Amino acid sequence: MHVCLSDWSRLWFSYSGGSLSLPLLHHLPPHAAPPCRFLALLRVSDSFSSSSGSVRLTSAQLGHLQHRPPAMALRDTGSLLVGLLLLFHTWGAWAEVVVSMEDRVEVSLRETAQITCMFTSDDGIGGMTIQWSYVTRSGENQRIYHQDSLMTNVEPGTPYTDRISVNSTGDIVLSIRNVQLEDEVEFVCLVTSLTDGSAEGRTKLLVFEAPNLPTIEGVQTGISVNEDHPSVIGSCEVKNGYPKPNITWYKGNTPLRSIPDVVNVVSSITTESSGLYSVKSELRMKVEKEDKDAQFYCEVTYFVPGGMSMTETSLINITVYYPSTAVNIWVESPKGQIKEGDTIELHCSGNGNPQTAIFTIRHLLDDTTWETNMLVLENVTRQNSGVYECISMDMDTVEEISQNTSLFVHYLGRATVISEKNEVYQGEDLNATCNAVASLPTETAWLKDDKVIAKGHILTLQDTTFDTAGTYVCKVTVPDIEGMETSGTLRVYVQGPPEIMGEDFKEIGTFDSTVDLSCNVRGFPVPKITWTNTDGKDISTSPQTVTEEGAESVVSVKVTSNMIVFCNASNEYGADAVTFSIKAIKTATPIPPKKIKKEGNGVIIAVIIICILLLAILGSVLYFLYKKGKICGRSGKQDLTKEKSNKDNIVVEMKSDNTEEAILLGVNGEKQPPNDQ
Repeated sequence: MHVCLSDWSRLWFSYSGGSLSLPLLHHLPPHAAPPCRFLALLRVSDSFSSSSGSVRLTSAQLGHLQHRPPAMALRDTGSLLVGLLLLFHTWGAWAEVVVSMEDRVEVSLRETAQITCMFTSDDGIGGMTIQWSYVTRSGENQRIYHQDSLMTNVEPGTPYTDRISVNSTGDIVLSIRNVQLEDEVEFVCLVTSLTDGSAEGRTKLLVFEAPNLPTIEGVQTGISVNEDHPSVIGSCEVKNGYPKPNITWYKGNTPLRSIPDVVNVVSSITTESSGLYSVKSELRMKVEKEDKDAQFYCEVTYFVPGGMSMTETSLINITVYYPSTAVNIWVESPKGQIKEGDTIELHCSGNGNPQTAIFTIRHLLDDTTWETNMLVLENVTRQNSGVYECISMDMDTVEEISQNTSLFVHYLGRATVISEKNEVYQGEDLNATCNAVASLPTETAWLKDDKVIAKGHILTLQDTTFDTAGTYVCKVTVPDIEGMETSGTLRVYVQGPPEIMGEDFKEIGTFDSTVDLSCNVRGFPVPKITWTNTDGKDISTSPQTVTEEGAESVVSVKVTSNMIVFCNASNEYGADAVTFSIKAIKTATPIPPKKIKKEGNGVIIAVIIICILLLAILGSVLYFLYKKGKICGRSGKQDLTKEKSNKDNIVVEMKSDNTEEAILLGVNGEKQPPNDQ
């Protein structure tokens, strides 16, 4: 008896009495098979076993089948056929080839992809036929690799001919080098066994490329809150990504989604020549005043092997135009309290943007107005104090809003010095007061010669002297405001007789032809100063100078001899005088040729006297010889007095108590007549 499969769908029995064909329904695997594949030859002693039981055909059964008509054989062997069907069903379950593959494999562009094909079969890899193919865009399978027990073959002329390799040492692994975007297709692994049939698996290869860093550009012009439709805020762009990147707009930390008439996000996609995608997104939005401080940016998300990645753009701001809802007026300078004499700068501004309003500043006290948003008041006084109002009229809405501020100018009046009198006699007391009207507390100090002598607004001078006389300054300050001060003066005169400053007797020695004498007198009323000599005659016509303490006079005196000069000062209370003793000092003409070593004044005088005596003696001897006629053999008298030289004259200074007399001596020591001197 023979048993075969005609087309994997019918079981065919052949025996000596005839043949029988039965449908297998769906008990066997639907793999293609050659016609009438031989399954088994049943003999009398043959039997089939399966996991669900066993069927044994004895010789009697076979003989019974062979010697009976087909109809009776079929009826008699019903149980045998049921057993055979159960046998073949069980045999198809454990003899099937099983292939397992991943649904998808992810890889970055230009990297290497590895697709694994795992299978189970009783036959070893040597008894298997392996085939790799991919599904084209038209849906057909294109073989790229074939392997059997005898050879391996990479199909020529395909996009993968030079880029693939297969490793079959364990699982079957297909490697694809330098993956391109076109490689994103489905790959099929077909495994065929000699005895177990065949099976296939499929894997989709997914290719990824991270895009470039995104860029953002904000609108450069201002946006008004009064616009009727959403305005362009900015645009974001990301280039060269695969698959298509996604752009999300953010305002602060809040993502923006399209809302009719409020937010509109428009995206456009460009497919580059390389097959990569570039995405550009534009944000349009109706802005509000609060958006003036908002920060916008874009978030770009894109797929990478194994997940997703994200990057963000830089932040941008927009300029928002909105009308003013309030105004403000303030003093820009000076900072702090204001005092008289300052320059005030008043500013007026609205909270709108831009400042399209017309501003007016008005002083409510006197209703003075200025059409400006900045007012400068120079050298202000207390009259500038008051309330200043800022009025703004918006040009778009024609609405008027206002705000005011109070301004106070602190003042300090002139210091007023009051004294019962400013002239006192020596020994009397004097009281004075100093006051100044001010808007703040003040402090008062009295100064003389730039030194503080008293504090407080009352000055008391006791037991006055000439030293008390002079100018007193009353200085009033406001401690709370730096530089706020005023002052007044008090001139005090102390009456009394003149008092000449310095010694009563002054001795002066001079080599000059004239000498300046000075006389400084204090006293009040101002003393009158006169200059006289010992004869009582006035020797000066120069006017005197009035000083802080009295008067001063300077006289120039020509000195020809010793003299005495008197300085006299007087007023209605008395007089005073001082004596100047002047001595005229003359010097002899020095004899130049020889330099005499200084041995002291006494030695020099002694040498000079000796020289004079020697010259006198020599002159006497020569005169005696001349009289005797014994000089150079002269027999007669010769007059030598005609040839006298000035060098032969000796100047001798003689002094007395009142006058001095110079006597010229001749070579004989006699006194010369006046015409020879």
